Amino acid sequence: MTRSLQAVAYRQPSVLESAAGGQRLGLETSQGVTPAGVEDHPRFFTGFLTSPQVAAAGLLAVADVAAARYYQPQLRASLDPVVTGNGDRLRFESFSGCGGVYARLDVLGAGLDGAEVGHGTTNVDVNNPLRDALSRIGTDDPLHLRVGPEELAVTTTDGPVVEKKVPLPDRWLRGFAEAQVVAAGFDLRAELPAAEAVRFLRALPRGGARGASVGPRWVVPAGRSLRPTTRPVPGAVCLPGPDRLTALQRVLRHATALRVYGPAIGSQSAAAGAWEVVLPGMRLTLTLSPDASRGFSGEGGVLDALATDEAAADAELISVLLSWEPRIDTADLAGASGLTPERVRAGLVRLGTSGRVGYDTAEAAYFHRELPYDADRVERHNPRLRSARALVAAGAVALEGTLATVTAEDGHAHRVRDEAGVLSCSCLWWAKYRGGRGPCKHALAVRMARRGAAPEQEMARIGGGAR
Repeated sequence: MTRSLQAVAYRQPSVLESAAGGQRLGLETSQGVTPAGVEDHPRFFTGFLTSPQVAAAGLLAVADVAAARYYQPQLRASLDPVVTGNGDRLRFESFSGCGGVYARLDVLGAGLDGAEVGHGTTNVDVNNPLRDALSRIGTDDPLHLRVGPEELAVTTTDGPVVEKKVPLPDRWLRGFAEAQVVAAGFDLRAELPAAEAVRFLRALPRGGARGASVGPRWVVPAGRSLRPTTRPVPGAVCLPGPDRLTALQRVLRHATALRVYGPAIGSQSAAAGAWEVVLPGMRLTLTLSPDASRGFSGEGGVLDALATDEAAADAELISVLLSWEPRIDTADLAGASGLTPERVRAGLVRLGTSGRVGYDTAEAAYFHRELPYDADRVERHNPRLRSARALVAAGAVALEGTLATVTAEDGHAHRVRDEAGVLSCSCLWWAKYRGGRGPCKHALAVRMARRGAAPEQEMARIGGGAR
């Protein structure tokens, strides 16, 4: 497994301190991306949180996920949460060390009282003393929030005094990207009022690592609540590893509703899903992979977008038009870029693989952010993508109408069939997953070869007509 060390540096530790008229929460930022380019310690907000205790609990929940491994727990080592200023809100994101849980706290305009929110993305320091202090915030404590350095610190030339280095595996990067792509296929499946939400979530089993290994569970809407079901019936939502929702316990007493999102249930045995707790002026969302032992990195939802040169060019064009919008409108982008909505969506998927957009299930829309790490590694080190490109480069793909033959490295020939744009393969990967985890390397190679052959065939047709 390829990995590198990710270094984040802060001018000082984030701190919660007493001040005249209340408390002050200073969240220190690392190097990030803003409309002005790369900045060492960008500043996104200064003002008050309208619901201090709720915001503190939400931040702690995001930090819990960043520090957790829900499958095969090991020594904790994780990146600090990521913060994005979108002009009208602050978003705090994290991803679990096991690669199977994505968390995001959206602090909306109603949750903020102060100056305009800035634009950009960076890591934010959440240290253990800060976590202890946040857990003690009272309901009536006014809380001033600063995201970024003090004005005086902005002008200083002193180097950073806090530096953290953590391992950053490629599968972690791929998983962060895949979680956004998977969530884009969700719809709202159920909404529970506060009392029912609290009852349901508090009744979930908490089995730690052993509970996480139990197979997928299913729930189905029943009036104003959810009831368990033994199989994936229409309308059901998969709940794999229910103990992975533990972080939501921090905010339950402040919840006003629970919303559950998921894909249309087909024949698959497990599916990802998103669980959103609605809070005063905020939303806390956890997105779970299809199984506690199965991170998002192997889902393969981005491979088709990565494999096409057209999507790469479209993504470059779309990226120029992004302006840190909290909600990216596909129709507006299509009009501004001259691309079809389908090509815009494919371009957004590709931008998601480099951490440049996330997906908000509550608003059913992408949002602009720039994750602060070298996410180009997602494409460079994706094993199926590398293998498919190697097969095409070696001339191992023979196209025969709706059929194709791919000769693998060991000399074994695999048959790939195209049925209405859906590719199936005779390989063991396809037999095991039936397309549920993206295309196999043979199908991906066929798709690449066909896209590469189309321009040549068109040129031959034009040339033949001219002669």
